[in-house]
Amino acid sequence: MDGQNHRTSIELTGKEKGLKRGMNFAFGRSIVYGASPVVRSPNMSSQVNLLVDLFVARRVYTFDDISSSDVAVLTYSGQDYLEYIAKHDLRVYQAFVPLIVEDIKHCLLKLDGIIFKNIAVTSLLPIGCFPHFTSASKFQSCNESYSELVELHNKLLKVAVGRLNVEARLRKKGQSFFIIDIHKAFMTVLKKKGRRRFRNPLKPCCEGDCATVDSKGEKKYSLCDDPKSAFFWDKVNPTQEGWKSIYSVLGNPLTKG
Repeated sequence: MDGQNHRTSIELTGKEKGLKRGMNFAFGRSIVYGASPVVRSPNMSSQVNLLVDLFVARRVYTFDDISSSDVAVLTYSGQDYLEYIAKHDLRVYQAFVPLIVEDIKHCLLKLDGIIFKNIAVTSLLPIGCFPHFTSASKFQSCNESYSELVELHNKLLKVAVGRLNVEARLRKKGQSFFIIDIHKAFMTVLKKKGRRRFRNPLKPCCEGDCATVDSKGEKKYSLCDDPKSAFFWDKVNPTQEGWKSIYSVLGNPLTKG
């Protein structure tokens, strides 16, 4: 979130300097629906509440402080689905996806109560292209079994965002909701159509139990020779070079779409 840009940094108060750099309330591997038995971190709703609390309850910031802020971004990488897939038959996902999208919509509505000009949410990543699932093909192809799940999520998310925009117009709030299509950016790079060409974009640099050792102190993983040549770092996370390639495709998505 950007602060007032017509004043110099010397004139900015400490609070405004903080706002000028933006605020981040994200926790890695967090979920949307309920509480995760696997990852002990606040779910998405709790993370949004941390931001809302600064304005509504604690009043650390006022709405005037963010009057010139451009956008609030809600990112989601599909941890609920990864945990769901590990426990259930993939064929019964149709009833689960609407619950996730509805909770994301609820989080967006919470942000709607704070005066941001634009509120963005990311589309769901191509889960089937994560090395966790492409290892079965020796990292040669994405697992298409998960494509329908991802497609349904993104389709329902598009509908939800559309409805939020209609409701915002009816309330004459002047706010806009939009989707940052990170899924499309991922697929562009993975199909080797982005600016950066990776040796094998589906193969991770770190294979095995990354960053762990056995009782004798021996590494339980192996690393590639050149991390910059790899799109993925481990089973689910891109490398720094991977993220650079994604954002080079996205361009500047943090504006009204």
